[in-house]
Amino acid sequence: MKIINDKEFFRADTETLAKNLIGKWIVTHIDGVEAKAQISETEAYLGVCDSACHTYMGKRTKRTEPMWMDGGTIYIYLCYGIHNLLNIASRKEGEPEAVLIRALVGANGPGKATKKLNITRKLNGQSIVDNPQICIMDDGEKYEFKTATRVGIAYATEKDQKALLRFVLKRN
Repeated sequence: MKIINDKEFFRADTETLAKNLIGKWIVTHIDGVEAKAQISETEAYLGVCDSACHTYMGKRTKRTEPMWMDGGTIYIYLCYGIHNLLNIASRKEGEPEAVLIRALVGANGPGKATKKLNITRKLNGQSIVDNPQICIMDDGEKYEFKTATRVGIAYATEKDQKALLRFVLKRN
């Protein structure tokens, strides 16, 4: 397997990055513990024009600041006061879009994914490129996926709720 340390990989348009992350591996080295899992589901969040996105209409807060940073920046936020959710900023600095890592093989759900990999908000705002605690690895295989609507965005407009911006690994 090869570590993906090319910033351009993460600066891709958000939908492309979400698709390209399917089948890749996340490896963490946190507090002396190594964990590894394959990405099986992602969701794309398309910034200021996407009513499901935290940066909709240009919303820029301390919490959303990592989304405004360069592609490959880690954005972790607390959901329901208990789950850390891992996102990776896409595109270039000033274009606040990101990909949510929604599930891993063996961890169905974004909260379960971060728990499986020992991910906490300590990584928030760091780059995933050349990071000694977390990286994305490519095993060289091409994986098929299906598309679906995103989960848990009832507050978004109907158009954004129906957008096919969730990508799910097809299993044999």
